[in-house]
Amino acid sequence: MTRYLIGVDTTDTAEKLVSYLQDRVTDDDTVYAVNSLYGESETSDAEVVEGREATEYVEDHLPDVDAHQLIRGHSPQEDLVQFADEHAVEELVIGIRKRSPTGKLVFGSTAQDLLLETTRPTVVVPLTDA
Repeated sequence: MTRYLIGVDTTDTAEKLVSYLQDRVTDDDTVYAVNSLYGESETSDAEVVEGREATEYVEDHLPDVDAHQLIRGHSPQEDLVQFADEHAVEELVIGIRKRSPTGKLVFGSTAQDLLLETTRPTVVVPLTDA
């Protein structure tokens, strides 16, 4: 039995990560679908709805999914690492978008920060077509 944490923000992300996991996850595994939003003025109602739709997509397409939407004032990487610690997750699965160097500088990189903060095996799935 493996415990996976799949970090989702949109249904598009969820589709790609589910596609990666579909042939790997068994009925004995647990998948935590987690959407993390900072909250307060930094989070719009549309982002809340979009995040919930993403976790619902995972619930509909993989067995034994435990979905969570976290809105507790942390960055996504902080939430995902903390959640993984709390639930003894064995593997993280995240998506990554290709961005320009300027885009990385201006907006940061959740995936990069997560990879630097975690000690768990992490699979990075490209979210853009090659």
